[in-house]
Amino acid sequence: MPRVYTIEFEGQSVTNANGDYDLFSLQPADDKPIEITGLVLVTTSEIAEAQEEFLRIRVVRGHTSLTGGTSTTPVPADPIDTASGATCAVLHTTIASAGTAVFPFSDAFQVRAGYNFMWPDRHGPRCSQAQTSIVVRLMAAVTDDVTMSGTLFFQES
Repeated sequence: MPRVYTIEFEGQSVTNANGDYDLFSLQPADDKPIEITGLVLVTTSEIAEAQEEFLRIRVVRGHTSLTGGTSTTPVPADPIDTASGATCAVLHTTIASAGTAVFPFSDAFQVRAGYNFMWPDRHGPRCSQAQTSIVVRLMAAVTDDVTMSGTLFFQES
């Protein structure tokens, strides 16, 4: 049975000046493929913003190197599960670009409404060590700087 983990960031500034972001990045461990099962993104600023901004996101698989970001330790959903083997980070202001990228998922959300999506069982974007990495990317700079929090759910087999 796959083990479920989360990685998250809370109350972080996402700025126009930094452009695109890799909000989450995961590099699977050897013989431990991963599947993204859920994604939650919220902004806690822009509450009274008159401009209705949509933010585009995309899951990108296959980059061979990741730079920057803040390393984070996956948290097991079940506290008695073992630690994840995946290497994870959040909020890369330099997006991954090396390697052959494929795009298994794209969507958009209204900045004030946030984003809450759970993939049906066994239908989430997957990645093994052979594809090197999988990221969730904010596809364009935010119009106004925002304060954002997010949680990514994933399974490790």
